[in-house]
Amino acid sequence: MSKEENKIIRRRLRNAYASSIISISMVLLLIGVAALLIVNARSVSDYFKENMQLSVLLRQDVTEDQAREYGKSVEALPFIKSTHLVTREEGAAELEEMLGKDFLSVFETSPVPLSIDISLKADYVSADSVAIVRKVLEASPLVEEVEYQQTLVETLNENLAKISVVLSVFILLMLFISFVLINNTVRLNVFSRRFTIHTMQLVGATRAFIRRPFMKGAVVQGLLSAAFALAVLYGVLALLRKSFPQLFMVFDTRSMMLVAGVVVVSGVLICMLSTFFVVNKLVSLDKDHLYY
Repeated sequence: MSKEENKIIRRRLRNAYASSIISISMVLLLIGVAALLIVNARSVSDYFKENMQLSVLLRQDVTEDQAREYGKSVEALPFIKSTHLVTREEGAAELEEMLGKDFLSVFETSPVPLSIDISLKADYVSADSVAIVRKVLEASPLVEEVEYQQTLVETLNENLAKISVVLSVFILLMLFISFVLINNTVRLNVFSRRFTIHTMQLVGATRAFIRRPFMKGAVVQGLLSAAFALAVLYGVLALLRKSFPQLFMVFDTRSMMLVAGVVVVSGVLICMLSTFFVVNKLVSLDKDHLYY
């Protein structure tokens, strides 16, 4: 075989290996997205729940000092995540924005009461729990009324439950497709070297000896594919973060490291398993079947 032919063969092998890495990386990217959704599913759900607020309207004769003291006492309750005092000026500005300045000009004194916006901890955002919280808050003599949208709470929980079911099915489907695609890619890559395997058998190489270089190559292939997939995934997340900065507050370093670990382990494990079974099958073939 001439040097030119050797160069052509080596170039084809490099191109095949590169395309195999890219194919596996794209599949691992799906696994990374699935892992990201699984790891952060609870955090995202809690984020939406804790951004739903109750509004505690205080009596007209309550002063700001009294309101602040009441806010501190409320914040100490176990089911409260955070509180925010809305002054009369802030409340009036909100009304003016909604109804116009002329609406408030007919009043000699501001009719807008002091109020406290309350965010509950995620575990307490349900219709039954919010009703109990409302009774606890209304027990104070400073409170005129507690406002919240009951239908919004029910709708939020119903929609989150539906989304969880849909995501679970979608994630399982992606994982199945990912395994099949990676397995087929590895099979094609190893099968293209079936004559090399047969030659090694002819000189007396054992199955373990034949498998060893292929398994090492599978580990390298899995690591390179995982690295490429993670680079693409984190690049996409960095771009999305500019548009949805608040939502990305739930993606902490620990969860991102866990996602990276899942992608790396999945890439290496699937490549190794696929390579192991394909090589074993090729070793068992007789010479006549190598051409089919």
